[in-house]
This record gives sequence, C-alpha cells and structure tokens, in this order.
Amino acid sequence: MNTPAAALAPPASLSIESVLGGQGVLHARPRTALDWVALIRRGISSAAVDSATKTLHVTQAELAGALGIPERTLARRKREGTLNSEESAKLVRLARVAERAQEVFEDPEVAMHWLKSPNTTLGSAVPLSLMDTDIGAESVLDTLGRIEHGVFA
Repeated sequence: MNTPAAALAPPASLSIESVLGGQGVLHARPRTALDWVALIRRGISSAAVDSATKTLHVTQAELAGALGIPERTLARRKREGTLNSEESAKLVRLARVAERAQEVFEDPEVAMHWLKSPNTTLGSAVPLSLMDTDIGAESVLDTLGRIEHGVFA
C-alpha cells in the first residue's frame, strides 16, 4: 500500500542509479566508469532531476543550488527532456557523493541528514552546498573518508 509515509521513506540504499531513477530513467545499465562517461556525454534524461529530488528529499530549488544550475535552466531542461553533458556530470557527481555517504553511514536517512547539516570540518558549510564544484565535492568525499576511518581532524 502506498501511504504518504511510505512515499517519504528514504530508499533502501542511495546508489548512483537509485538517485538518478534507475534503468527506467537512464535507459542504460552503466557498470564501469567509461559507461558513465558515455552516458554523461549523451546527456541524462531530465527525469533524473525529479528522481533526485524525491530520493534525496530536496526541492528542485535546493537541487539547483547544490548543482550550481539555475532553477529556470533545470525547468527548461525538464521540458526539453535531456540535460546537457555538463549538467549531467554535476548530477552524477551529486549522486556519487550521496552513494558514498550511504556507504559510510550505512543508513540513507543518516547519510542525507549529514549531507544537509553544517559540518565543522568543512568550515561549517553544508556538504550539499559544496556539490557545485569538483573541489567542493572532493572535500566532502575526503571528509567522508576521514569519518569512515575515524580521522576527524
């Protein structure tokens, strides 16, 4: 039964594929880094935006901010049906970080809470707010690695 509470429940896991809508949205089953490169270059279906907002429990405005893509551009891409390669790469980067947070915290709800909360290691920035740049995303991934290995300073 599909209740409102069930609709708000986080997924069993935050994989790159689940964040982006799975095979139904991706129209592919990327298994290697080169598969992802090809998919990104072709452009990911704009339906992945809706999937990401639902899976990550963020608004389209929050997602746009996290990706560094104007909200009007995302709305236009949704009408057009496909993200360009740069936008696709940003969305995949965010999904990769969500997947990594899930691996570290072993709970999608805890992972999303961490991604949405200020972090002193990141200069009190919210990890999700750093996803608009490669360096920001790498800083978040580095912090997740430190947490995983018990290195907090």
